[in-house]
Amino acid sequence: MLRLPSLFISHGAPTFALEPGVAGPRLTALGRALPRPKAVLVVSPHWMTLTPRVSTAAQPVTIHDFGGFDSALYEVNYPAPGHAQLAQRTADQLKKAGWEAQTDERRGLDHGAWVPLKYLYPEADVPVFQVSLPSRLDADAAWAFGQALAPMADEGVLIVGSGSLTHNLGEFRSSAGRDEAYAAEFALWVREAVVQGDSDRLRRTLELAPHARRAHPTAEHFWPLLVTAGAAASSLPTTIIEGGITHGVLSMDSFLFGTTAQIDAKRTDR
Repeated sequence: MLRLPSLFISHGAPTFALEPGVAGPRLTALGRALPRPKAVLVVSPHWMTLTPRVSTAAQPVTIHDFGGFDSALYEVNYPAPGHAQLAQRTADQLKKAGWEAQTDERRGLDHGAWVPLKYLYPEADVPVFQVSLPSRLDADAAWAFGQALAPMADEGVLIVGSGSLTHNLGEFRSSAGRDEAYAAEFALWVREAVVQGDSDRLRRTLELAPHARRAHPTAEHFWPLLVTAGAAASSLPTTIIEGGITHGVLSMDSFLFGTTAQIDAKRTDR
């Protein structure tokens, strides 16, 4: 089977599930264009554990792990099946790479998984399982974690890192002080690193990028990008799925590393 690319998705706020904006339709177009995977593996910052855990649930429940939003959000269900066999293979692969991985038969899909998948595979007909994000990471460790997951792409698994290109919750929750310009500048800097295939620069984003501390007061929503890039067979070609900026501070751009499909997005082959 042709090796699948890896995909970083900015999942934004939980309201993205009800407000597709620019990113939603483009993710749906991407899902239709990609080779159909045997399963989707999602790494999300909304499931963090000291050592990696892999969900082997046969039918993962939809977890509404947020509060204070429109009641309609709590009625959304994403009934995709799990894939215990490939989940177990993933746990074995992580162990082989030196990570102390364990399986979890009960873990469902947090909103970092089901919200973007609602657009990527709206029929919920592709099996999904989650891998927890190790809670003690730096940039190099996040990249190495992606490299440990990479062999699953050869087995028909689409590796998805779900995070947020910018993620300042304080500004998101306050209508005062929002500044789209800084979020756009940070997002552009990251995009340039991705387009150039500059893995060193990408790993040093939170050290070097303008407004990095403001864009990511904490790093957990940035690490999935490095996990995804680390899981790619090559940094190039890259497809940019432009998502714009929502709520004044949340960049919704996503990146596909190693695309095998033609989609309505900006592709770079430099």
